[in-house]
Amino acid sequence: MKLRAICFDFGDTLADEATEVKDAGGVTLRAELIPGAADLVRTLHRRGYTLALVADGYAGTYTNVLGQHGIDHCFAAYAVSEIVGVEKPDARMFVAALDALAIPPAEYGAVMMVGNYLARDIRGANALGLISVWIDWAPRRPKTPAEPIEAPHYTIRTPLELLPIIAQIESGS
Repeated sequence: MKLRAICFDFGDTLADEATEVKDAGGVTLRAELIPGAADLVRTLHRRGYTLALVADGYAGTYTNVLGQHGIDHCFAAYAVSEIVGVEKPDARMFVAALDALAIPPAEYGAVMMVGNYLARDIRGANALGLISVWIDWAPRRPKTPAEPIEAPHYTIRTPLELLPIIAQIESGS
């Protein structure tokens, strides 16, 4: 199966939340990416994967930080809670990105969601039938699913561990 798209959360999935510098309104002005995140995004973009950001927070945060690291152009769609009007795990967050990419519900099973928050990212992805990948990188979120719907299909500890999972899924093994 060829993946139709790969969706990413932002905080502690791409950016290290501990390094965020915010303005008075809560918009992140700058932050460091977690090790390997920029390489992963650039590699996937170079390989022709369609990437989307599905993130809670302010739109300015993602413009600022992804632009700071020169990877903002790698994303074909942005579903940001400030704009969508809801937060994950609400299906409308994921559907906003999938609609922007013209991916119909019948193809949701060929879409991957990578996130750090079991109760938001993984629950929301699983509820829509997406392939869920939990990045267990930071200590800031619970490490155990509270309910079966929060159990990820795959778990990684660093961003670049995603590449062999994609290869495995696409090879059918």
